Amino acid sequence: MAKTATKSAKKPAAKAAAKPAAKAVAKPAAKAAAKPAAKAKAKPAKKPAVKLSMLKPSVNNMTVRVFARAAGLGADETDAWGHTRSPEFMARNPAHLTPMIEDKGLPRGVLWESCAIMQYLSNKHGLEKFYPKAPAKRAMIDSAMFYLVGTLYPYVARATYPFLGFPQYAGEVGHSDADPGKKSEAQRAAMAAIAEPLEVFHSFFRDGKPFIGGKNPSIADIRLAATLEFLAVIDYTLPKWAKEYMAAIEKKLGKAYAEPAGDVRGYIAYVKSQAKV
Repeated sequence: MAKTATKSAKKPAAKAAAKPAAKAVAKPAAKAAAKPAAKAKAKPAKKPAVKLSMLKPSVNNMTVRVFARAAGLGADETDAWGHTRSPEFMARNPAHLTPMIEDKGLPRGVLWESCAIMQYLSNKHGLEKFYPKAPAKRAMIDSAMFYLVGTLYPYVARATYPFLGFPQYAGEVGHSDADPGKKSEAQRAAMAAIAEPLEVFHSFFRDGKPFIGGKNPSIADIRLAATLEFLAVIDYTLPKWAKEYMAAIEKKLGKAYAEPAGDVRGYIAYVKSQAKV
């Protein structure tokens, strides 16, 4: 009986002593094990670089180059100068246009058109700062971009492409066999037409705000600022607000804007220097 009593007395005591000790030892160990795991989970995944085929002198290409940098996406850039008509490029992109991004998530693996690329990347990465999700705000960004592509940019292209040495589209006077006088007349008409849509951006889309997007540049602002860069080749006199607007975008986006813009400005400077020779 004494043995049994001793055993039964010892067992609860041992268990009681062991349990708190075990808990005390286990808790810090569990915490130590859990901490690194929690940190690893909290670390945001790095966004993959955008695989981008581009042409440095082009403002359409500059648009996506600026956006990718400003959005923190980075860019794995390939200079496609002289290669857009190659069988390899045409097999992927029969429109032979740049900028072009490659992404496995796309139905055909590639996407061109600068505005569509910025919309896609904003949607994919949740970049509401550049492209808001709210339907009304998004509609205004879309409207500004489509108005630019459909109205302002054709005037800018007609006015600047002859000086830049870029080919004009079939049907354009600059592309035809019209005499130089007619071509010059068409170019002057395009230059004169730029003022109206430019004022629409100022009075309607900006409407007293720093940018079309409000306090921060949107994808529409990036597209507009890049487009206005080309006007330097014809020494177009921008209104004061437009100069201040472009300077504000460059200041806000910093190197993300300045580096791709530098390529466009460098090409324009080269073209103008050749014209003087």
